[in-house]
Amino acid sequence: MEDVHIAAAKENILKSGYLDLEIDPTLDLFAEIERLKKEKNAIILAHYYQEPDIQDVADYIGDSLGLAQQAAKTTADIIVFAGVHFMAETAKILNPHKKVLLPDLKAGCSLADSAPADLFRRFKEKHPDHLVISYINCTADIKALSDIICTSSNAEKIVESVPADQPIIFAPDKNLGAYLVKKTGRNMVLWNGACMVHEIFSLEKIMKLKARHPKAKLIAHPECEEPILRQSDYIGSTTGLLKYTQKDDAIEYIVATETGILHQMQKESPHKTFIPAPPDNSCACNDCPHMKLNTLEKLYLCMEYETPEIIMDEQLRLAAKKPIDRMLEISAQYGL
Repeated sequence: MEDVHIAAAKENILKSGYLDLEIDPTLDLFAEIERLKKEKNAIILAHYYQEPDIQDVADYIGDSLGLAQQAAKTTADIIVFAGVHFMAETAKILNPHKKVLLPDLKAGCSLADSAPADLFRRFKEKHPDHLVISYINCTADIKALSDIICTSSNAEKIVESVPADQPIIFAPDKNLGAYLVKKTGRNMVLWNGACMVHEIFSLEKIMKLKARHPKAKLIAHPECEEPILRQSDYIGSTTGLLKYTQKDDAIEYIVATETGILHQMQKESPHKTFIPAPPDNSCACNDCPHMKLNTLEKLYLCMEYETPEIIMDEQLRLAAKKPIDRMLEISAQYGL
């Protein structure tokens, strides 16, 4: 029988979030989270865009491809996904018998939201002979309508693995799709979706920043718009950007992606300077508001009460798993 206090706490979290739950301010959350990991055989998977404290307590930090690969092979009983909803969904798709937790169910994704399943289904029906490659930043419903999933780390190889005479729909990110068209020469049909963070960067402000830092290299995620990519010294996934800054000889970088990655860049290369690319307004819009909903406090409460949990219809899970499995197979073939 579940403890009455725990049951009440779970209900509160699901109904109204964490507002009514108080944490002892003297509690060492890092130590408590480590204790809970051991007691519950839990693993924390965190995306590079999470706040620094969460990255520091995570068992694995990575981009979408690395996180999916870790989720596929973990032996933990509980997966705590410090990221956004579609990432936790992916972990559940790959681990139906494990408990998958997300610190805040409201941590969504503007890119995933830009592709409603009903509209995409009708879009797909207009191109019946096309194979669908979907970026992993999409809902389980979109994955279930896809033939292959890709990430920014493996997208080029995934596209190139498809026979040249096979027409392709690429969804949901139009900027990544346009970048892949340019890189691979494939004339794909693109869904008109985008990430709010990667679309907000100001080319004018970046060029002024480069003028003030003439030795700085501009590095960008392929979700950015084409004018930003055209000016970039390097384009790559979050992992690709991190590895580039480790191996490259420059000591200053302007980074056009979500600011969370700068924490790992600074840790790996403390002698270098990393400057977040400026948005086209005065807000901190290069911080993903969804990613930043997760906090160390929510992570602790999520593990303590084992909620919110990702629950998924089995038929949907199986349909969404096929294109993910295909992605993992192709990635393994290329050693990605």
